[in-house]
Amino acid sequence: MDIRRISGTALRNAATGDVIYSPPEGEALLRDKLANWERFIHQAADIVPLIRMAVAHYQFEAIHPFLDGNGRTGRVLNLLILVKQGLLDRPILYLSRYVLRRRADYYRLLQAVTRESAWEDWIGFMLDAVRETAHWTRDKALAIQRLQLAAAEHMKARAAKIYSRELVDALFVQPYCRIPNLVDAGIAKRQTASVYLKQLADIGMLSEQRVGREKLFVHGPFLRLLTSDENDVPDYSTRGSRHQARAPAAAPIEQS
Repeated sequence: MDIRRISGTALRNAATGDVIYSPPEGEALLRDKLANWERFIHQAADIVPLIRMAVAHYQFEAIHPFLDGNGRTGRVLNLLILVKQGLLDRPILYLSRYVLRRRADYYRLLQAVTRESAWEDWIGFMLDAVRETAHWTRDKALAIQRLQLAAAEHMKARAAKIYSRELVDALFVQPYCRIPNLVDAGIAKRQTASVYLKQLADIGMLSEQRVGREKLFVHGPFLRLLTSDENDVPDYSTRGSRHQARAPAAAPIEQS
């Protein structure tokens, strides 16, 4: 999507229809503001990265450079800034979870910066988002590790002849597996890969589904863990079991 060129853009209250913010207009002006925004991200080294991210997020949303997708793009940029500054190895901090659960506060604080230069409250909100999301993400990662260990033990107990660490790892690349995934990973040739996946379905680890002409083997416990707000670990020991083993609570993060 290119830079917004249509005039008359306004952000409105969904309930009342009242205009709550009118972003700048004109392609030249928008590009100038984006250039200023970019220089701030890369050159404001005297501002600590988390605060720089919070300020840059407000700036991007205030510029509102596209007709659509500004919110999603801004939330992705938060992560890319943290990766660029060396605070994240990979963009796995799901800040959108915090923002969308507190949508009213998010928009209220954005407006307060515009109207009153209330930067402290806005930055505090974003720092809270990072802290809470970091705790939640760490718990999610620990839960995935526990599920992977449980998968390995279940495969050893119920399908020892096909067990390998590489096969277990392949089930956790994404929440479904296809025959070519095992072939490409060098785990087995096509016919053997099909046998492996069907055997894993027989012991309740995967469920076979046909999507068009393709067979997918869905890793249900992993999918449920990824899509759940909770970090409980499903139990492989009984097929279809709903028993849950709660992941251990992470140690508190010390503040400096």
